[in-house]
Amino acid sequence: MPLVPTRELVLAAAARRTGIGAFNVIHLETAEALVSGAEQAHAPVILQISQNCVAYHGGLEPIARAVLSAAHRSSAHVAVHLDHAEDEDLARQAIDLGFGSVMFDGSTLDYEANVEATVGVVEYAHANDAFVEAELGAIGGKGTAHAPGVRTDPREARRFVDETGVDALAVAVGSSHAMTRRTAALDLDLIAAIHAAAHVPLVLHGSSGVPDETIVEAIRAGMTKINVSTHLNGFFTNAVRAYLAAHPEAVDSRRYVGAGREALAAEAARLITVFSSGPRAGAPEGVTA
Repeated sequence: MPLVPTRELVLAAAARRTGIGAFNVIHLETAEALVSGAEQAHAPVILQISQNCVAYHGGLEPIARAVLSAAHRSSAHVAVHLDHAEDEDLARQAIDLGFGSVMFDGSTLDYEANVEATVGVVEYAHANDAFVEAELGAIGGKGTAHAPGVRTDPREARRFVDETGVDALAVAVGSSHAMTRRTAALDLDLIAAIHAAAHVPLVLHGSSGVPDETIVEAIRAGMTKINVSTHLNGFFTNAVRAYLAAHPEAVDSRRYVGAGREALAAEAARLITVFSSGPRAGAPEGVTA
């Protein structure tokens, strides 16, 4: 199936007041698992490649082309997105490769510098039919610029959207990156206030630490794009550990990586279903990653 524009998936979810899962790719097996999860759930998904992922692979193009190919081959509606790019050139490269969207993260900059840099990315993206997500207010878990307790101001969010022309906004409402336990509490009233003020779809980063029921409440309050990475990585890693414990003689990495891919796909399908239609089942017992 042809690659689906991120704009189409996000705006459709926003119009329905449902969520769209945006899941991070680490390597090819992750992408294959996420595509499989979307096919199992009969629902769309956004595959995300982060700037950290790009650094791990030594460059954007090899992993990008692999992920774009996996998306094209899927029977599900799949979009491809660049996540947390602090490098404007990297954002432009992703757009040139055919990504449907980029997230430019200027949150470490002061407000005026963030606006200026974001405008440059928006102008390039919109000239190439790409969708832009930006960040205002810090998401916890990313050092001093993302300190826990930071919250996005609704009035500043409206001003930032008006001044930059961004298509979606990542906001700080209580979540934190890289949490391995799902214990985060979100400020639902703040989400509703930002949603009313900003007039663009909102993005929840750090969703791995948020329980299903809270994510569903956040979607009802105005969240649309739900980013998940650490939680899904835990399913992959736990399955690899279990396979190696049961098969200590294993040397063919396809065996244990395949087990991780299968476990990740199943949880991705479950999350996609929760986000798009409300919770049907809680997370499996004992899973904290």
